[in-house]
Amino acid sequence: MLRRRSLFQERYTKFETELRNEILTGAIKPGEFILPENTLSQKYGLSRVSVRKVLATLVEEGLIEKIAGKGNRVKPPSDQVERTVIHMFWFSSSYEIPIIERLIQQYESLHPFIKVELTLLPQSEYTTSIIQMIDKGNPVDLFVVSDQHYREFMQFDRLNLLDNYLPEHLDPERDSYPQLFDIFKEDGQQKVVPLFFSPVVLAYNSKLFEEVGLEPHRAMESWDSFLEIAKSCTRDLNNDGRTERFGYCFSTSTTRWPIFMLQNNGRLMEPGRKRSEFASSQTIEALQFCVDLMYKHRVSPVFFHGSRNSAEHLFMKDLVAMVLTTYYFMNEFRSSEVEWNVMPVPEGRKQASLLLGSGIGINRQSANRILAHRFVDFLTGRDAQITAKQMGCTIPMLRSVAEDDQWLVDGIHPRNYNVFREVLPYSVSLNSLNLSQQEMTTIWQEMNLLWANMEQPEQTAKRIEQWLNDKLDQERT
Repeated sequence: MLRRRSLFQERYTKFETELRNEILTGAIKPGEFILPENTLSQKYGLSRVSVRKVLATLVEEGLIEKIAGKGNRVKPPSDQVERTVIHMFWFSSSYEIPIIERLIQQYESLHPFIKVELTLLPQSEYTTSIIQMIDKGNPVDLFVVSDQHYREFMQFDRLNLLDNYLPEHLDPERDSYPQLFDIFKEDGQQKVVPLFFSPVVLAYNSKLFEEVGLEPHRAMESWDSFLEIAKSCTRDLNNDGRTERFGYCFSTSTTRWPIFMLQNNGRLMEPGRKRSEFASSQTIEALQFCVDLMYKHRVSPVFFHGSRNSAEHLFMKDLVAMVLTTYYFMNEFRSSEVEWNVMPVPEGRKQASLLLGSGIGINRQSANRILAHRFVDFLTGRDAQITAKQMGCTIPMLRSVAEDDQWLVDGIHPRNYNVFREVLPYSVSLNSLNLSQQEMTTIWQEMNLLWANMEQPEQTAKRIEQWLNDKLDQERT
């Protein structure tokens, strides 16, 4: 008897939940009639009495109305109807906040029974805040997840909080870029649905190039040609023995300097985290090249600082001719007076760059999980992706939009926006370094002595390699 009661309750709950979700997500639109009672009865294995009871509940909620002689239809929403709230979280320093706010407005206008409540959290404690809120049972349905945040979820061993979801309309190979989706996969399951991405590219000041007679689109065929151009742009403008304008600005960010190492066939850790190889000759040679840019060739300011974006800020002031940057940060360039464009990063022994990405994570414990799925479907749809491209530099995930020039906007996108298509095939995510986010942060801090020229590259590399190997040994015991 208990089992029969349980089966009935399962069918009853399934019917009520599915019908409500179809109305809330717009699958059945305002003014449309739902299926007849006898059809619903047969479909869900319920009596007509039970079907009518569910329909009466939805009438009380203001979602449907009974039309005599015709059936039940979805009501146009009114101010009296309480919208179902989807709770979404974003980090406060994101460049995509205006975009997601616009997309929320569009979604709510299409789905009048839904309200998406956006909450901004500080970047510094973003991942831990999300985890703590979920653990405490706070309403968390959706949240943005960058590749850094994803590594933090991995570090805390909390990927189990993320719902495995890939929109049915999306085929990563056909519709997007598979390496972007791979950033957010675990055991073949899609833990985060990508929305935006950016490889690291070289931004240059077109005006400063022209002043020294350089071709604006001159290719960087090697580190040597890059250094030659940087020297040409480095100038003592006042003839006072002091450099007022540099050809390049080196960045200590973990999304910048490792590119030189990767281009020189260096790596920080063996695959499978067997041992660290930080002190290899290839890595040491790359680090020496970075240091020489500042202290030997003097084509870059000496940077011993805490801000990871200081290089870009000097670029926006016309004080440096070139910087490594991302399409994310390019959203700030449009507020400056700099005449800028982009090109592939200079090439070392091989072509290499880094790939950054961000997307939407769904709380697998969410009471509104199906509604969250539908909102993610919308965000990854063509219309939403076009809106995102028109509003900012960050590259939309959908290939048909990312590579369509008709959505480029003067004053927002660089003339050579499509350089990402050239760089993407040889770009890899920071996950390929086989380090946790905490290890990457520690290494960034430990390399300050090198960037301050207080230590030789070989000393720094051996010291950090020893620390990593000691840590690996501790993990195995």
